[in-house]
Amino acid sequence: MKNNKSTTLPIQTAIISFGMSGRVFHAQFIKYHQVFDFVGIVERSKNEAAAIYPNTTIYKNIDAVLENQQNKLIVVNTPTNTHFEFAQKALLAGKHVVVEKAFTTTVEEAQQLTQLAKEKELVLTVYQNRRWDSDFSTVKQIVDDQKLGSIISAEFHFDRYKESLSPKLHKETPNAGAGLLLDLGPHLIDQAVYLFGMPNAVMGDIRTVRPHSLVDDEFTVILYYPTLRVTLKSSLMVKEPLPAYIIHGSKGSFIKTRADIQEAALMNQAIPYTEDWGKEPATAMGYLHTTLNNQTIQEYIPSLRGNYGAFYDGLYETIVNNAPCLVTGNDGLNIMKIIEAAKESHLTGNLISLTP
Repeated sequence: MKNNKSTTLPIQTAIISFGMSGRVFHAQFIKYHQVFDFVGIVERSKNEAAAIYPNTTIYKNIDAVLENQQNKLIVVNTPTNTHFEFAQKALLAGKHVVVEKAFTTTVEEAQQLTQLAKEKELVLTVYQNRRWDSDFSTVKQIVDDQKLGSIISAEFHFDRYKESLSPKLHKETPNAGAGLLLDLGPHLIDQAVYLFGMPNAVMGDIRTVRPHSLVDDEFTVILYYPTLRVTLKSSLMVKEPLPAYIIHGSKGSFIKTRADIQEAALMNQAIPYTEDWGKEPATAMGYLHTTLNNQTIQEYIPSLRGNYGAFYDGLYETIVNNAPCLVTGNDGLNIMKIIEAAKESHLTGNLISLTP
């Protein structure tokens, strides 16, 4: 467990919201990491953070965090429609920045942030933690090892059943950052692009299906490649979900359910970086049916371990040792290009080409 700080000078880090994202997906990974020093939390109205993190300074506004010259890394994990404003402020203040997904609400905002970070020579990254889900990591290994041959089609699902509306007004009130496409869409799109690269064209169908919902809560996005189609589907009205990953290639298929345990563990305040962190139950193994060396193989594949901490491992190497950033601002920009294309496709009924 990485709960002993490294002799290397730690990176002083603050998060600017203590909602679910801050409490669950960032705070514990920063606190228990060897090379990050969890020095600040912005909690505007409530007073919950101090009891949990008594050695961390609690701020009532973001300006106070940015004025502290000792704070080097800022995590922008506020509602999506504020990401651009707060990330821009942090970059202008000379801070490295992690932005929660969705990166921004428009391509133009994403372009402005990536350009600003380049000009300021600062690290700008997007928290695409689902790259390190156990299930997706296993899918990626199967594809990378060419156990399916040339990939012909892939279908990714991220479904939930939430008929009632969220009590979080920013999620259910129409605004530039609301809706499922900007909530779960970035996870699916990032995984697809990470695995297959940018598509040539996009088709989108975006719906509102829950009673009384005012925002999109179901979508299908199809990514078009020269010899591949990738279908991304998400809905809040799926009682019995399909497998999360269905991959078909010239030699075989791989089917995998969504079974990563990290979010549930973090919700229960489990400490990351432990020896058994991110281990899926054996009952959740993916199924491989393929032909290799003229032999038919039908077997269940043990899952790789999930590890959201790898994001912060890589971020440290980027900030301190100038290593390539694992999730770049350009990655976030590419996701926004696909999201905007999906929206345009939905409105026009047309297939939208993406310029290289």
